[in-house]
Amino acid sequence: MKPLIALYFFILALIQAGLLLGIYNYYRSQITVRASKYWMISLSISILALTTFGAGILTVGDLSKPQFNFTIANSLFVAAAIFQGFFCLSLNRLLLRRDFTIAGFGFLLFFIAFETLRHIGTFESRTIFMASLASLLYMWQILAIHKKRKSEPSIQLQYLQYVSSAELCFAISRVIILAAQSFTIREVGQLPQVLIFFTIAQLVMNTLAYIAIGGYWSEHISKANLRSEIENKEIKDLLQEREALINSLLKANKTVATGALSASIAHELNQPLGASQLNIQFLQKKLADGELNPLMQKEVLETLLADNQRAANVIRSLRSIFTDKKLASEVVKFTELMSSIEAIALPELRMQHIRLKLSIDQNLVMQIHRSELQQVLLNLINNAILALSKFSAIDKWIVITGKYTEEGVEVSVSDNGPGIPHEAREHLFELFSTSTHQGMGLGLWLCKHIIQRHGGKIWYENVPSGGAKFSFTLPSAL
Repeated sequence: MKPLIALYFFILALIQAGLLLGIYNYYRSQITVRASKYWMISLSISILALTTFGAGILTVGDLSKPQFNFTIANSLFVAAAIFQGFFCLSLNRLLLRRDFTIAGFGFLLFFIAFETLRHIGTFESRTIFMASLASLLYMWQILAIHKKRKSEPSIQLQYLQYVSSAELCFAISRVIILAAQSFTIREVGQLPQVLIFFTIAQLVMNTLAYIAIGGYWSEHISKANLRSEIENKEIKDLLQEREALINSLLKANKTVATGALSASIAHELNQPLGASQLNIQFLQKKLADGELNPLMQKEVLETLLADNQRAANVIRSLRSIFTDKKLASEVVKFTELMSSIEAIALPELRMQHIRLKLSIDQNLVMQIHRSELQQVLLNLINNAILALSKFSAIDKWIVITGKYTEEGVEVSVSDNGPGIPHEAREHLFELFSTSTHQGMGLGLWLCKHIIQRHGGKIWYENVPSGGAKFSFTLPSAL
């Protein structure tokens, strides 16, 4: 009988140990959701309690006078139940120092009381005391779980409440059986079969309770992953909407500027070209009639030359198509600016499994408009992400470097993607020129426009190991 009962305890300890190891390795890999430390501690203590109790059964002689290891085992069972109760309580509120003080004082009283009963009490009195205390702890857990379920419906919490209720029923049943016992139990062989069944069933329910708690945290991980996917999709959609809006605004601005310029050119060129046409017709008529003299010829040619000069002046005005008022610049610390840019680009980098590497002088500062420099870097980073997203390399990276040079500050954005096709390099920075099917040909032109407005320059070069590299220089603020 004793080896069989001990085997039950060892098997349950082995099952709980497997659960602890499996859950620990799984949750250790999680970042957003961590397993409750109270549950992990409770499960660890429960494994020790089952192992100690099973070993004690193998060596026990007189159940009315058991060894000290039974005090240790039962104290461990109580400690495991207390920490399981802490887990249930933590679902509703933060635990206070007062909670641990009360639990510690109660645990000390239990240890003293059980050790006293081990010397002067009977098997029945100790078991009734232990089962009654366990029933109180189970009721505490059930109430805490019930309160949590009101605010957060959960299948796993419902399952936990059911198995905790079953634990309570089996513990109460043990009390009833022993209270109705007509003789004193001194040997393991005298234990009623129904009492053994209810004891093992209570421990099985306790193991199922730990499994339910593990399921509850798995449920939380699934919800957290789903929320993360939804948030990433929303951020991606917002970034795409922002890019589309910027492209639409730039295109509309270009269309408006072009329309206004076209009307202005048509109006301004109409007069010199019209005058030239009249003078040419007049010259043709005089030549046909034979009435053209040197003085008249000189006068007509000078008039045509003046009209041509007027038309040339109109054409020169095309240089100022995109001339706008220069925004106020400021001293920008590059490391701080990169922190904000990295936060914006991070979701897309993670989604595409791209590593962002920074190699920046810590004291790098420059004189520029912050928002415009941010737009330049985001354009270059987004171009690199787009190129890498269609690339089959396992290890994808983008490197951003910043350093002082003789010309001021030099910043570069490089990647290990496929690079820029040779035929597209010559027109990279031209308006409406693009090497992709998704681009509008505005990003690089806008980068060049901004950099040049601040007195810098931008250029492209291939990376020897493969990939693309865009660099630009700006005046230093030092």
